[in-house]
Amino acid sequence: MLRNDKAGFGWVTIILHWTIAAIILALLALGFIMRRVPIDPVLQFSLYQWHKSLGFTALGLAVVRALWHVVELHPKPPEGLSPLEQRAGSVTHIVLMGLALAVPLAGWAVASTSTLNIPSFYFNWVVIPHLPMAKSAPAENLWTLVHMTLAYLLLAFVTLHVLAALYHHFARRDDVLVRMLPTGSRRHKRSQTAGANPVIAGRKKP
Repeated sequence: MLRNDKAGFGWVTIILHWTIAAIILALLALGFIMRRVPIDPVLQFSLYQWHKSLGFTALGLAVVRALWHVVELHPKPPEGLSPLEQRAGSVTHIVLMGLALAVPLAGWAVASTSTLNIPSFYFNWVVIPHLPMAKSAPAENLWTLVHMTLAYLLLAFVTLHVLAALYHHFARRDDVLVRMLPTGSRRHKRSQTAGANPVIAGRKKP
């Protein structure tokens, strides 16, 4: 099942979700190492290029994810969720998608306003042009602060999102986490097939 339906998420949504999540975690780890850990300058330059390459990848996937969210069908909330929980979940997803766009854009602004004017090599394949922004130390410092603040905010929401998913899975024992897993997608497909089969659908448990 590639696309969402009312009962669950499709493969496109699931793959985008976990790919973006993995890249974001990698970016946060690289950002911490680059800024907080004393390392060789040559290695630091390489890590900065990797950080920017992954950031551009995250930005592209985040744009696709946001567009997919707009045009694709939204599954029904799992049973047992209160209206407040449903609203909180929706707001959290919107904020996460917004931050997934804003953080790499702010990082792009940092590279664009830097007086060092270092090119952004996308995995050593192509050079990503800078944004048309004036280069100055104050502008670079401002966008560095914005980038860092948004990154920490993203980390806070990712942590909240993970804790909520684990709470639903282990304490509430509902399908909030499972239906975003590949196994949940396959299980949903089997349940759809069973529901569509009048013999299986009408069979009663002994």
